[in-house]
Amino acid sequence: MRITGRRSGTGTLGRAARRQSHPRWDYNEVFKRALPLVPMMRLSLRFIVPLALALGAIAYGVAPLVDELTLKWFVRDLDIRAKLVASAAQEPLVELLTDKARDKVRLQRVQAFFNRMLQDERLFALGFCDAAGTLVYKTQALPADVACRAPTAPAEESGYVLKLPGGPLHVAASPVVAEDQRLGELLIAHDMSFIERRSADTKKYIVYLFAALGAVIALITVVIAELSFRGWMAGIKALIRGQSLALSPEPKARELRPIARDLEALVRDLEAERRMRDEAQISWTPEALRTILREDLKGDEILIVSNREPYIHVRRNDQVDVQRPASGLVTALEPVMRACSGTWIAHGSGSADRDAVDAQDHVMVPPEKPAYRIRRVWLSKQEEAGYYYGFANEGLWPLCHIAHTRPVFRASDWDHYRAVNRRFAQVVEQESRTADPIVLVQDYHFALLPRMIRERLPHATLITFWHIPWPNPEAFGVCPWRAEILDGMLGSSILGFHTHFHCNNFFDTVDRYLEARVDRETFTISYGGEPTEVHRYPISIEWPPAELARQKPVAECRERVRRELGLAPDVRLGIGVDRLDYTKGILERFAAIERLLELEPHWIGQFAFVQIAAPSRSSIEEYQSLDARVRAAAQRINRRFGTPGCQPIVLKIEHHDADQVYAYYRAADLCFVSSLHDGMNLVAKEFVAARDDERGALILSQFTGASRELAEALIVNPYDTEECAAALRLALAMPPDEQRNRMRSMRSLIQEFNVYRWAGRMLLDAARVRNRRGLAIRSRRAAQVVDLRRA
Repeated sequence: MRITGRRSGTGTLGRAARRQSHPRWDYNEVFKRALPLVPMMRLSLRFIVPLALALGAIAYGVAPLVDELTLKWFVRDLDIRAKLVASAAQEPLVELLTDKARDKVRLQRVQAFFNRMLQDERLFALGFCDAAGTLVYKTQALPADVACRAPTAPAEESGYVLKLPGGPLHVAASPVVAEDQRLGELLIAHDMSFIERRSADTKKYIVYLFAALGAVIALITVVIAELSFRGWMAGIKALIRGQSLALSPEPKARELRPIARDLEALVRDLEAERRMRDEAQISWTPEALRTILREDLKGDEILIVSNREPYIHVRRNDQVDVQRPASGLVTALEPVMRACSGTWIAHGSGSADRDAVDAQDHVMVPPEKPAYRIRRVWLSKQEEAGYYYGFANEGLWPLCHIAHTRPVFRASDWDHYRAVNRRFAQVVEQESRTADPIVLVQDYHFALLPRMIRERLPHATLITFWHIPWPNPEAFGVCPWRAEILDGMLGSSILGFHTHFHCNNFFDTVDRYLEARVDRETFTISYGGEPTEVHRYPISIEWPPAELARQKPVAECRERVRRELGLAPDVRLGIGVDRLDYTKGILERFAAIERLLELEPHWIGQFAFVQIAAPSRSSIEEYQSLDARVRAAAQRINRRFGTPGCQPIVLKIEHHDADQVYAYYRAADLCFVSSLHDGMNLVAKEFVAARDDERGALILSQFTGASRELAEALIVNPYDTEECAAALRLALAMPPDEQRNRMRSMRSLIQEFNVYRWAGRMLLDAARVRNRRGLAIRSRRAAQVVDLRRA
């Protein structure tokens, strides 16, 4: 049936029906839905394009190899086929060749036989060579390039390929024998053009194979990317917000757990880069530290714990003197505490310390301008002997220093060490006004203290700084309580050493002796509770030194010091400032001075070396022996090279305050630091800081941490007496311009990397740790809320 009239769909009803069956596309909505796929498509293309290029390159490289292998296979097959053809033709061909018929008839019969054989499509041509090597029979297609072999030529097991303009041929020669008599050779030529066709087909199939493989891989990639993209993005957003991927409400986010650590490491690297830029822009002063405390730490409480106190009250007759001990630790930390106004907890060892404190064992210092307070902890003679002189200084000190002194470990000393560490942990808890103070634990006297504080104040931020070297695992392994010491130190939030070398030694030690997860990429050790970050914080001194402001001009210091020593104004002066300790290389220093005077006698009476050696640990037998040996060496050298007006060694085994030491620094022509093993050695930095005239030379042991920073010093091996003597000669003869250039560079470095920067970096890291901990707590709470809502 035919319907006439207006076509369906052209009227109003038609348009309505068409709108119902084909609704109009909302292109804006389509664009919005497709827009999130753009990054996914770009991500897929970043994988697919290199994959396609790689597969194409592989296919391009594989094709010649396939051609070569294919040719070898076919040549081998044609060799076998030629032998089969020759074997089949052997008997009828012998009959034809031995027929008594006329030559013309025999030629016709052989040609007919050859033509019948050529009906095989693979055979291209045949020929026969007689015993004399003459081609007597051949088919018309046999190329002229195919020749008979000489009768004396050795037989060949396989044929050869003959390349002609019309295509390659495989030529094989098979002997024809009748009753042990060699009649000649049958030449068999096979057409190899089919091989080229098959090789072309093979190349085509390889291209198809790799194309299909690439398409399948690309399809799988796109499908997986499309299925996972949204979940991955949710996981990354959760990670950026600081949420734990394990607790993220998005199921797909958990797929990111394997890369979470890499992303967190990237964030840490970016933070470190930003922090380095910030540090470079900060002028590191006491005010900068106060700003960090006020803004980054929100005024959090600062506590320092050390064995040595920054000020000692000593009774001399009826008078009480206040002394600053000879200690690199005190030199570095005292300016920091003046800036931070915290509490310094230390052992009260002075003879008048008890008289100076209040009822809570507090005393405000410095005496001239109080800025912070000391909380003194009292120890009995037995505790001090076991904890300080015993385990700390007869055990840990020689253990950590490569100075060839055998460490001594006694169980009674260990008991005192643990008890004293526990006592200090109680004091830290008492002194803390909040539940989460920042506690700076100093040095090897308190290896157990971080864990003990963590048990009492679990939310505290503990920064432990190890001021001496950390030995390798083999050396540390001799300590009977190595696991307990490592466990105590890993109670810290942050653990600091002077150099990367010491950090790596600590990582190796923990890896050897504890079941802990050591991550060298993120510089963290996970053992028990919170992870411990291990970082390098090279310690330094105050800039400018407070003592420098109280000093006379250099010329006046030179004149006064020489007058006090009874030396002529033109006598050259060297200075060494140390505790009387076997790690400081004082005897090696004296040996170098003696060798200099032996090699260059003109310095006798013209050079004197002042050795300031503060008495230290005199109750330990090794230190008593060192004291006697140092005095004996000085007396021997003075008897040998001394003159009425100049003794080569001026030995001062007594305490000197900082102002006196700085006066000697400014009066000297050189400073000699010959430590056999030292964490940093701040004497080298103090000497450089004292020389605002940019004169003087620094001789520095290669076994100090300072040698890694002060490259312009004369770096020596203190065990090499000849090298040290040569360095003394160079220092005494160094031109003023060279002194100025070296000193200017070292002063610039110390000014930039001063003690405020050292402390500021640790406090900034403490702020970061505290912020991360707060963020983790908030994330856990958020995850708990999500779980409750789901329930």
